[in-house]
Amino acid sequence: MPSHDEDRLGNSIFKRASQVIPGGVNSPVRAFASVGREPIVAERAEGAYLWDSDGRRYIDYIQSWGASIFGHAHPPVAEAIAAAATRGTSFGLLTEAEVRLAELLCDAVPSLDEVRLVSSGTEATMSAVRLARGFTGRDLIVKFDGCYHGHSDALLAAAGSGVATLGISGSAGVPAGAVSSTVVLPYNDIDAVDEIFVRHGSEIAAVIVEPVAANMGLVPPEPGFLSRLRAVTNAHEALLIFDEVITGFRMALGGAQAYYSVAPDLTTLGKVIGGGLPLAAFGGRAEIMECLAPSGDVYQAGTLSGNPVATAASLAVLGDLSAETYQMLEGRVELLAAGLANALEGTGLEFTVQQEGTLAGIFFLNEPVRNYEDAKRADSAMYSRFFGEMLSRGVLLAPSPFEAIFVSLAHGRDEIERTCDIAAAAASTT
Repeated sequence: MPSHDEDRLGNSIFKRASQVIPGGVNSPVRAFASVGREPIVAERAEGAYLWDSDGRRYIDYIQSWGASIFGHAHPPVAEAIAAAATRGTSFGLLTEAEVRLAELLCDAVPSLDEVRLVSSGTEATMSAVRLARGFTGRDLIVKFDGCYHGHSDALLAAAGSGVATLGISGSAGVPAGAVSSTVVLPYNDIDAVDEIFVRHGSEIAAVIVEPVAANMGLVPPEPGFLSRLRAVTNAHEALLIFDEVITGFRMALGGAQAYYSVAPDLTTLGKVIGGGLPLAAFGGRAEIMECLAPSGDVYQAGTLSGNPVATAASLAVLGDLSAETYQMLEGRVELLAAGLANALEGTGLEFTVQQEGTLAGIFFLNEPVRNYEDAKRADSAMYSRFFGEMLSRGVLLAPSPFEAIFVSLAHGRDEIERTCDIAAAAASTT
C-alpha cells in the first residue's frame, strides 16, 4: 500500500513538475531544499491564508515574498485586473494608465523625478546599474555581501577573500569578466566603504544597497550607515542606488528612503507596486534618467513594460495606501515579533527576532545579526526543524532561513496570536 505522503496530490504534482521543470520549480527557493522538504503546491489564497493542493490551510507569512501588502486576492485589486483584462492584455504602446502610475510613483517617492516601468526586479536593478555606468562613464559597482539584486550577471557576485575585494562569480555560467568590475563589501561596514573609495573612488560608478537587507534574513542598517553611503558617494561623484524592490511601499509610502530620510540617486521598485503581477520600476533624478533611450544613449527596452493589466493592479494597490496603512502594519509586525520572542523565551533555544518597521525576521542565534557572516552562523538546521513544526500546525514561514517574515494587512490580531501560540508549541518540540 502507498504511504500517506505518496498519496498526496502535491507530491504527485511535484513529481510531474520535476520531469518538465528544472528542480521542479520556476524559482529556486520554492523547492524547499533549504528546509529539507518537498515543496507544498499552492492551490489558492485569500487574505492571510493559503491553501495547498491537498486542501490544508496555512497562515501565510510568505505573501508572494512581500508583494501582497493587503493580503491575497484583495478585492479592489482583483476587480481592477478583471476590468483591465477585458480591454486588452497587452498593447506594446503607451497608455494613459502607465502615465498615471509614473506620476503616482514620482509623487510618492522623494528621489524620483522620472521613472521607467519594467516587468521584474532583476530588470530594474540590471537597468539601474547600466544607467549608472552610462551616466558616470565609470565601470566599478559596489554591492554588499548577502544583498540580492536579481540574477543579472554583474550582480551575481560573491565576496572575495578580503574585506574590500573585487567580486568572484556567484553562479556557474557567470564568467569572471562579468563580475570583475563588481566590488563586494560586508553590509553595515562603513570602514570598508571608506577604504574602497580611498583606493578606487574615481572608478566607482555606483553603490547599490538594500536599505534594509531582507535577503539574508532581516538585517537592519545600523545608525548612520545609509547616510554615510550618501555622503561618501556624493564626495566622489558616484551614484547611490537604493534597491527598494522589497522595502518600496512596504516600509512607507516613499519607501525606506522616506523612512530614513536618505535620498538616493536611483531607486528600484517591485513586489508591492505590482499588486501580485509582474511589474517593477527604476527611477531617479531627471538628468540621470534622460540618459535612457530614446532620450539618451543607454539602451533599455521591454515589450511588456507598463503592461495594462499589471498597471491596473498597481494603481489599485497604491491608491489604497496611506500613512495610516503603515502605522497599522507596523503595529501588527511589532505584535508578531514580540509574540515570537515570548514564545521562544525559556525554551533553551538560541534565537534573536529582528524587526525594522514593517519587516521582521528570526535567526536561531543568540546575538543580533548585522551582516551576512553573522546570518550564516545562525543554526539553519534548527530553522528547518522549526519551519517543519510550524508548517505541520498550519503556519507557513519562508522555506529558507535567509528570508524575511512578511505580514500583510489581512493578518489580524487573531491570526498573529494564533501564530505565536503555535510557535510556542513548535519550539517545545523542536
